[in-house]
This record gives sequence, structure tokens and C-alpha cells, in this order.
Amino acid sequence: MTRTTNTTAMSDSVSNDSSRESEVGDLTQRVVFTPSGLSINAKRGASLLETAQQAGVAIRSLCGGNGNCRQCWIDVSEGSHPKHGVECSEENLSPITELEQRMHARHERFQGLRMACRSRILGDLVIDVPERSQENLAYISKKNAERNFDVNAVVKVFEIELAEATMDTNPSVSENLIERLAELGVRAKIHPKLLSDLQPLVHQTKGELSVVVRDQSSAQCEVVAVYPKGETRLIGAAVDIGSTTLALYVYDLEQGELLYETSAMNPQIKFGEDLMSRVSYVMMNKGGDQNLTAAVRDKLTEMLHEACKQLELEHDKLLEIVLVGNPIMHHLFFGISPVELGQAPFTLAIREWLEMTASELALDMFPTTRVAFLPLIAGHVGADTAAAYLSEIDSMQSQVSLLVDIGTNAEIMLAKGGVVYATSSPTGPAFEGAEISSGVRASHGAIERIRIDPETYDVRFKVIGVDAWSDEPEFLAAQPRVIGICGSGIIEVMVELARAGLLDKTGLFVQDRAPEKFDARPSEDGTTVRFLLLDQGENSIYVEQTDVRSIQLAKAALSAGVQLLMDYQSCRGFDQVLLAGAFGSHLDPEYVADLDIIPSAKKDDIRSVGNAAGVGAAKALLSLDERKRIIDAVKHVKKIESANEENFQQYFVDGMGFSVSPVNAQKAQRNRRRRRER
Repeated sequence: MTRTTNTTAMSDSVSNDSSRESEVGDLTQRVVFTPSGLSINAKRGASLLETAQQAGVAIRSLCGGNGNCRQCWIDVSEGSHPKHGVECSEENLSPITELEQRMHARHERFQGLRMACRSRILGDLVIDVPERSQENLAYISKKNAERNFDVNAVVKVFEIELAEATMDTNPSVSENLIERLAELGVRAKIHPKLLSDLQPLVHQTKGELSVVVRDQSSAQCEVVAVYPKGETRLIGAAVDIGSTTLALYVYDLEQGELLYETSAMNPQIKFGEDLMSRVSYVMMNKGGDQNLTAAVRDKLTEMLHEACKQLELEHDKLLEIVLVGNPIMHHLFFGISPVELGQAPFTLAIREWLEMTASELALDMFPTTRVAFLPLIAGHVGADTAAAYLSEIDSMQSQVSLLVDIGTNAEIMLAKGGVVYATSSPTGPAFEGAEISSGVRASHGAIERIRIDPETYDVRFKVIGVDAWSDEPEFLAAQPRVIGICGSGIIEVMVELARAGLLDKTGLFVQDRAPEKFDARPSEDGTTVRFLLLDQGENSIYVEQTDVRSIQLAKAALSAGVQLLMDYQSCRGFDQVLLAGAFGSHLDPEYVADLDIIPSAKKDDIRSVGNAAGVGAAKALLSLDERKRIIDAVKHVKKIESANEENFQQYFVDGMGFSVSPVNAQKAQRNRRRRRER
């Protein structure tokens, strides 16, 4: 049967029933997903969400299938489907759960739908994945700014000509090569993986070779590649393995020139959007860690192959790969269980610089390609933070500097007088939209900028993919589909609501100011008030009181972490506040300051340093000196565990407020008539 697919990779993964059967085992039920057209044979009783993941169907699941995020809504397409050879009925799916019934009662838009993670396959099915449940293609922006890097290459090329072999003088090819290098003052051994192809190459080139030596000045000096003389363009890759995004930068190893860059979604997202969901997946699924490891390794290999193709170079020219990422990404990449990082005391398997060859990692690359990971700082402060520190180390050592990477777990470093402290704060996924009722990842159509008129309370906004504001003709002409609010928009809407007096200083809605804009709906705790941002019928976009609370918890955790470091450093302010990461690069310093995320910081103190982790990885890729520098610097970083600090709770409470609001804490909230849900 011919199947419609979105990508070649998806087509390859599901185009052959017999191969799928050999992977899964005893398959009895036919499941077809629309609108993708992907299909799979599945075991009776299997989870519909897990089956979709196996088929390559991207259903939004922020919690990894635990029923917490309530994003994986699907529709059972009942009836006869001759095109797919399927007769589908509602009875072919397990009965509706209590959780689904509660959600149906509270949200009209979910009625008639099922949650994929709560549903089990009992017969043949045709499943429609609504647009709101599809994993939107993220707006990926992790470009490395052009920089002039100091290059102290870790690999060097030597042009040699082997001595002619005779019956009287006939050393082995490897001995001949090593002797020629010794004549040039290079004492090296040859990597065993090169031996199988060495003699044919010598025969082809008549002994005229370009020999690549790694770590020339060390006792581990080694020949890692041999080419015909003159073929010497060598490249390396710096890779930032983020929990959401893989960012790849390819450089000329000798010149330091950026040749190619690209980004892609981290495929581990299908197992859980946040890190703890992935740890939970490993704990609850036998072989789960292997699935996560394979997913990221396969995607990275695919990206590296494409880079070589675009640069018109063979894989044997890519000899160095330097990786950075948080501790869980680090452990999963190397096939180390991350379970201990999901529970106190968050013990790392290894903290030091770690390197292996592509062959040792079973990567489909040139076997002697070295894959290295920058050192980790602590259980929740990773190599990405170390790399960001390396990228800004000169200015941080000369000024009072705060470096912050805002994410599900915010990493924070404070440098003062040559002393550096680091910690992490459990901000949760709210800043990334995961705990926000209308929150979405930064995708095309996501609201990224918001303004609220303080007099009329009218809302205007910008979405990713359209340059114009919503009240401008260009926006109306483009007619973009607005899907929700992403991280930068979430921060701005909170500040705008507070500035307009629609939130009081404690974070409660001030409904009297714009009663026509407010509504109420059922929630887990009774009711929750919500503010209408955009009327789109059943897909209208609101900010709910529970959303405000989620942001308060996130900002308070980050603020408390910063305040603890300030105490340790006897610091009252900063010369500079550096926002690292893709999220930080999209934040307006004015809104960061007004949200009180960072105590005492003014907007003029705050600047984005972009994907500083990627820049740090590039520095370590291109220079042995920079590698040694960060390896040594990390050893001297003082780490504190914020949760163990006695002042953390008080600082957390202090960080909950909205200082920009002109409205003091309200004494009481009047009960209001509920309006019917839209």
C-alpha cells in the first residue's frame, strides 16, 4: 500500500509493514493517522500515543504521556474507510476515562475528543489529529554571530612522501609513515582504524600523503586520518544539544571560519517536552533510555551528513565534534542513565571533559572522528552553562556579571572579583508555555509581542512569521493563524496586564477595570478568572488566573536563585546581566526588568548574548587553549544547591509580586456571574 508522508524519514519508517512487524512483534490492529496518512500495525491494548510515536506521528505531548499536560487530543473517525481498508468504530478504543470526562465537562472544545495518552487500541482505527494537537514546527533561531576566534588547531596536517620500499628495506606502511613524521619532529602513533585502508591508499598515491595528526603536543599524539596529498580541508562541528533544539555549527578547523549552520527539533520531545518528563519516561519504560539515546544520536548524525553534503566534503574530513548540553542531555547522549539526576541529591555519573571516537559511540561517521563534551558544573548546571561562561569569560572576569539561561531549569552564574558562583532554579516550563492555558512553543503564528492600552485595554500583538502588528494593514492582509502565546509573549502580557492595572501587586486580576474583558470557567479548584486577549470563537486566546500564578512561581524561583548568589558574593547590583540561550535572545530587557525576574537589575544592565553555549562550543572546538581554559575554570566554580538554602523560601515569596502594577493588594474579590464559555 502506498502511504502519504510528510518527510522522507517518516516514509522510510512506516512504508514497510513486514519490517514494522519484526520490530514490534505480534501485531493485530491497523491504525491510520490523518491528516498525515501515516499508518502502523499495533498490538491490541497498546497506548495510542506510543503507537503514534512509533509511526512518526507528532502528537503534542508536553508531559511524556502521563496525562498531566492534556495536549494530546485526537478524534476517532468512525465509519468505513475503503482507502485505508479500515472499519472504525468508537468501541475500537478503550472506554473514556474519568479524567477525560472531567475535561469534557469543563471545556466545550474537547467534547467528542479523546486523549491519546489515556486511550488503548482495541481494534482497527482511523485517528484524526486536530491542528491544535499537532506538534508545530518550532521557530528555531540559534544562529552563531560571526566572530573572529583564536585558532590553536587540535588537528594538524603534514605533507609527507613515504620512502620507497625495496626487498632489502621494506618497513611496514605504518612504520614508514611514523618515521617520516618523526623526521618532521612529530612523534605519533597511528590509529588502528586507519590500517585497513592504508595500503590501497599508498598504492594509489605512490606514497604522497597528507597526514592528519591530533594532539601533537601531548603524549596521546595520534595519526587520525590519511589522504592523498593536497586534500587537506578539515572541518569540525560545534553542537548545542538543547532539550528542545539541536543547533549545529560547522567550522574550518584551520581557519576558524563558520562554513555552515542549522537547527532542528530535538526528537526526544516525543518522549516528553521537559527534562523531568524524559527522566520519568526512562523510569517507567524498559529500554526508555536507549530510545532517547538513539533518537538524539540518529538526528545528530543525519544533520552532520547533510552538512558534509552541502559542503561537498566526504565524511572523513569531519574530524572533531564538540558538544554542549545540560546534564540530562549529556548523560543520554553517552548512554548513561539519567535517573539519578531526577532525584536528590542529583548525582552525576561523570563531571569532567569526556571524549570518545565515533566508532566507540557507534555513530555513522568516520571512525576516528572525536566526539567530546564540555565538563559539567553540577547536577543541574551543565556543559551548556560552562560553554556560555567560556563565551563571555573575559568580560565576566573583569566586571560584576550575572549570566542567566532561562529555561525549564534556569542556570545562573555570578562572577565578582574573580570568584564565580553557580546555581540552578526550578522555574518549570511555564516560561516556555507548557503550563499556560494558551501557551505554545515558539512556532509560526505564536504571539511573541503584546501591548495593552492602559486606557481602553485594547490588545495589539505580533506573531512569529509576520513583521506587522495586529492592528496594521500588513497583518490583516497576511491573515496569519494565531495559535497561542510563546515565551516572550507570556512575559510581556504579564507586564502589560500589571502596568495597565489589570493585575494588582499580588498577581490577582482587577476585574472592575474592564469587566467586559473578563470571564470565568471551571477549574480543578472550582473556578478561574480569565482575560480575553483575542476572540477567535472556540479557539479564543485567554490569560487565566492560573496562568498568572504559574508565571509567578517561575519568576519567583529564578529571582530567589539570583538573590542567593548575590548574598554569597555580597553583591547589591550588577555591571551587566547576560541573557543566554535562544529564549533569552528574544526577550526585551525592559520587560525582563519590569517583571522582577532579576532583583535590582535595570533594563540598561541587561543584554542578550544569543546562543552563548554554541559560541563557547565553537571556541573549544577551534582552540586547545580554550579547551584547557574551560576545563580549569569549571574546577573553580563554587556551586550551591538553592533548595538547601534557608533563605530560599523567603526570597521566593518576595519574588512573587508585580511591582509595576499601580494597584495594591485587593482586600476581597467579589463573586461574579459566570459567563458561558465561548
